[in-house]
Amino acid sequence: MATPHRQATTPALAHALSAAERGLAVIPLSRTKLPALRSPHREDPGGPAPCRGECGRPGHGVHDASTDPARIRELFTAAPWATGYGIACGLPPHHLIGIDLDTKPDGDSSTALRELALRHLFTIPPTVVVLTPSGGRHLWLTGPPDVAVPNSAGRLAPGIDVRGAGGYLVGPGSRTRHGAYAIAPGTAHLAPAPCPRALLRLLLPAPRTRRSTPSTDAAHGQGLVQFVRSAHQGQRNTRLFWAACRAYENGLGPTLTDALLDAALHTGLTEPEARATLTSAARMTGHRP
Repeated sequence: MATPHRQATTPALAHALSAAERGLAVIPLSRTKLPALRSPHREDPGGPAPCRGECGRPGHGVHDASTDPARIRELFTAAPWATGYGIACGLPPHHLIGIDLDTKPDGDSSTALRELALRHLFTIPPTVVVLTPSGGRHLWLTGPPDVAVPNSAGRLAPGIDVRGAGGYLVGPGSRTRHGAYAIAPGTAHLAPAPCPRALLRLLLPAPRTRRSTPSTDAAHGQGLVQFVRSAHQGQRNTRLFWAACRAYENGLGPTLTDALLDAALHTGLTEPEARATLTSAARMTGHRP
């Protein structure tokens, strides 16, 4: 994935050309991870013009991204100080989505992602993983061509940022003032994997919710309880956690706790196990157990 291009004048250009051969649109980055070329409109009277590259001059950030080797060489020639490259997200053919798992002193983003996966019943498939100098990871996924995933910081979970349409990922082989980005061992041969549908729903803006009524709440609550009661060995904790999360998200957590606990005991879970799972679900959804 990060194999340098043979006919290039700098390591950054070599890696950028290699990425472009795989259909990834790139731009030059400085050691600060920002676009290496400043806006050509920065000194225009009245402030920057609302231009996304229509003027033909470089310096429009991710809007300059290209897979054309000649254009890429032009960009790097205009920014000989570039030490890295950015990969534009959301563009065809890959419609790349980047899941940035940061390292935070107040929480483990990898654990948060695993809890989200358990809570929403999805798994991250084998895919390209890029290691960052700070010890974080970038997971590369692909999205549908007709869906624009927005950029976000911490909305999915603390320490997890999302790079979507209009955003970019620092490409492997790039060097910054904090160190180098590199492909994780064992993932260089992989292509970006499709984003799981359940995760994709979380990445998109929340749809407008309908108003609930006592009757619909009761039916929904009973459905969650039955979902737990019908669990087989090996899926009891998973189902209880998922149902409890749904209950708290819909404002039914406190009223359903006893019923969910009884349902979990019916499946064979011990009371300490069930209560620990209910507490974890409450905490995960931002409620006091």
